[in-house]
Amino acid sequence: MSTLAIILIVAAVVVVALVAYFAMRGRTTERRRARARDMRDKAEINRAQSDKQRATADEQDARARREAAEAEERARQADRQRAEAERQADRAAAIDPDRKGRGSFLRRSGDDREDVPDRN
Repeated sequence: MSTLAIILIVAAVVVVALVAYFAMRGRTTERRRARARDMRDKAEINRAQSDKQRATADEQDARARREAAEAEERARQADRQRAEAERQADRAAAIDPDRKGRGSFLRRSGDDREDVPDRN
């Protein structure tokens, strides 16, 4: 009878161990699921934040490109206006009676050369 008692005790211990294992396994699985769910939620939050930051950065890039293009256009317009002003100044110099005959050497206000007559 003692052998039968030992076998029953061992069987009871094995059954208790199996019941405990399956009971704990359910809790462990649920904990893992909960942890995985939390991690997915955090990942979604981080993904949404990074998408928002990316959109903001793209918007800033577009604004910077637009402002650079506007600045280039203003520079081209200023160059065109300057070129037109230079052409007008050259036309005015060509018809100016005070400048005729002097060539490209203009008399400066402090210049006291005697070989160039003063036409004022």
